[in-house]
Amino acid sequence: MSRRDIYHDAVRHALEKDNWTITHDPYPLEIGGKNLAADLAAERLISATKGMQKIVVEVKSFVGQSDVHDLQQAVGQYDMYWRILRKRNSTHQLYLAVRETTYQAVFTDELGQLYLEDKAVKLIVFNEKQEVITQWID
Repeated sequence: MSRRDIYHDAVRHALEKDNWTITHDPYPLEIGGKNLAADLAAERLISATKGMQKIVVEVKSFVGQSDVHDLQQAVGQYDMYWRILRKRNSTHQLYLAVRETTYQAVFTDELGQLYLEDKAVKLIVFNEKQEVITQWID
């Protein structure tokens, strides 16, 4: 199993505070004999008639020496997981969880905006100190 991101527990607690039930920690993603895993899976009841909303979350710290390299790594992993979920016909929505400071530094500039404008990446923005979700970006 791969090492957990340094903000893994903060995101887990933030999701639980937001009334999500953690169903997997980690969430297994196997394909072609390769064992991969996203950080978390969670669900919550939307309403009695609409049923459950299910998500898979990959947590990324962006603490490397280069925001560009961290962004390349994060969106590459996100894309791989998205493709695996799609191949499985999964009903889970995939999200990348990043700190507020990462969102401001990486996803509000022109390069980061490319991924949000095209809806190539869905984000959960969280405050790591308060362990709360501050934004959902679809």
